[in-house]
Amino acid sequence: MRYLIAILGLLLLVGGLVFTKYSQISMLMGFGKEMAKAGPPPETVSTAPSTKQQWEGTLTAVGSITAAKGVVVANDAPGIVSRILFESGAVVRQGQTLVELDTAVERAQLASSRAREDLATINAGRSRALVKSSAITQSQADTDESALKTSTTDSNALQAQIDRKVVRAPFSGRLGIREINLGQYLNSGTRITVLEAIDTVYVDFTLPQQRLADITLGLPVRIDIEGAAGPPQEGKVTAVDPEVDSLTRTIKVRAAVPNKGETLRPGMFANVTVVLPALGDVVAIPATALVHASYGDSVFVVEDKKDDAGQLATGADGHPFKVARQQFVRTGPSRGDYIAIADGITAGQDVVSAGAFKLRNGAKVTVNNDVKVDAQLAPRPDNR
Repeated sequence: MRYLIAILGLLLLVGGLVFTKYSQISMLMGFGKEMAKAGPPPETVSTAPSTKQQWEGTLTAVGSITAAKGVVVANDAPGIVSRILFESGAVVRQGQTLVELDTAVERAQLASSRAREDLATINAGRSRALVKSSAITQSQADTDESALKTSTTDSNALQAQIDRKVVRAPFSGRLGIREINLGQYLNSGTRITVLEAIDTVYVDFTLPQQRLADITLGLPVRIDIEGAAGPPQEGKVTAVDPEVDSLTRTIKVRAAVPNKGETLRPGMFANVTVVLPALGDVVAIPATALVHASYGDSVFVVEDKKDDAGQLATGADGHPFKVARQQFVRTGPSRGDYIAIADGITAGQDVVSAGAFKLRNGAKVTVNNDVKVDAQLAPRPDNR
């Protein structure tokens, strides 16, 4: 009897344990079915509306800045540097003396020539007076006149040699770094410095030949230097090369840009934007809303979820569910933080601007726009 009671007690204990485990497993299975029916929890995202904007037509290119006028300053005649009358980086006027070479020998020769010229002038004047009274022959007077012309020509030639040893600025502008020293012997054509007029600079860039019809003289351009402070510089198209490059099928364009602050220097790399006269309406979204994939670009449009009957589906709090619908789009040009959508969505639709990478088509979402970056057409981020 005792063994039977023990066995019955053991069976009751095992049965109780089995029933308890069965209840727990059933409860977990029921909870899992409810979770599967409810789906995954909603993802938190930020949204932004697609807006209709008017964008100016533009053409973008990469350009190089060149000086409107620029030369390498060099000496014409050989000689020893006797005076240097400029400093590196100085602003000079047209005709200002920069360098003088030693002209002691030429000046001595000029003084001798001037003395002969003075004597020839006196002799020629005397001969003119005497030939009138027939005191001397006409041939003697002609000889004295010839001697005067010869001495005058010699003096002028020596003066020209002296002038060749004075280097002057051919135009007003800013000098470069000095490359000579006092007492240095210079051969003809030795590089002294560079001179560039940079109150106005040129920006040379190329455009595809298909855009030739869009380019006319006088079109405004904007010049932006990477990392430079302040707004882009304004200029105008001044020249279009008549020849198309046969290798690249591009055409060369030149724009003139005022450079009063001398912030643009020859040789700089520049981003060039040619502003076309026509304006166009586009549907624009923040660039962060666009999802790139090998099978195409898409955005996630946030909408209210509807049930099979077409009614709004609501949660336990009575608020309708928000879902993200993946919509493939065809993109257009970009401006700043925005990108134009040529086809796929219309103005006024809310698109996911942050968090789109973690979504799938039909995913539930919770919109939180407390923290988001405002997109701008012309962003100027701080250069850190």
